Order: sequence, then C-alpha cells, then structure tokens
Amino acid sequence: MSEVRLYNVIQGSHTTEKSVDAAEKSRQITFRVMRDANKLEIKRAVEKVFSVAVAAVRVVNVKGKTRRFKNSQGRKSDWKKALVTLKDGHDINFAEFK
Repeated sequence: MSEVRLYNVIQGSHTTEKSVDAAEKSRQITFRVMRDANKLEIKRAVEKVFSVAVAAVRVVNVKGKTRRFKNSQGRKSDWKKALVTLKDGHDINFAEFK
C-alpha cells in the first residue's frame, strides 16, 4: 500500500451533532473516506496522518439521496463513512490541522 494512497484515503471529517457527541463520550471520530477503502487502509491512514493509535474501525456505506430542483430530478453521490475509535490517551485536535 503506497504512502500516497494512505494520504488520499481520508477525504475529510464528518461533523454532525451525533458525531461530536460520540467524540466527546467515547473517543470515536467520524471521517468521510474513499469508497473503495477497507478497514485496514483506514486504520493505517489515520495512524499515519494524525499520529494516534486506533483501537477499532467501523464503516458505513451511505446511500445518496434523491433531490429535486424545479422540474428536474437528480441524485447525490453515494459515499463511505468511517467511525474510528481511538485508544486510551490518544486524541485528535482538528484545530491544529489546516
């Protein structure tokens, strides 16, 4: 697995009220990841980019919603969400990263 691919696996953080609450209670961070990424790639990417230890990774395939604008109907893209649980003593502070 190349280092370039590891940096491309994570597309960004997914911040909602539910994900912020999970981060505060159980050190579980939510990321938007590439659709073809597996759990091992996600774990290695998070450990490489953020220099933390990962305890577990759960993934969810999110289906795109159907949207309508005037008389035309479209569909948003499907995407993959990763819920990464960090080990004790590790934390990610997104204020440090740009």
